[in-house]
Amino acid sequence: MILHSVTVNIDKTLELEWLQWMKNVHIPEIMATGLPMGNKILKLLTEIDNEGTTFSCQYYFQTMEDYFTYDKLHAKEFQDKHHVRFLNRYVSFRTLLEEV
Repeated sequence: MILHSVTVNIDKTLELEWLQWMKNVHIPEIMATGLPMGNKILKLLTEIDNEGTTFSCQYYFQTMEDYFTYDKLHAKEFQDKHHVRFLNRYVSFRTLLEEV
């Protein structure tokens, strides 16, 4: 199992709007590619006061090949949509992990 984790710190004034958009639009679009087999969105509870709220968006892939296909064919489009919608109001980083 491959876990693609996207950690996002979003401006606190946009937290609810961002979360609704993620749950109702963004994540369903990613799942509709048929490549991730599951997902979770988690809120960081040990947040330091940094003007934002941090979430971990996790996508589970059966194989590394499935992840590479997603990355090659879809990732940039979804990243660009997020970037345009929340321009200058978030920071993010991505992590790729393998279940052992």
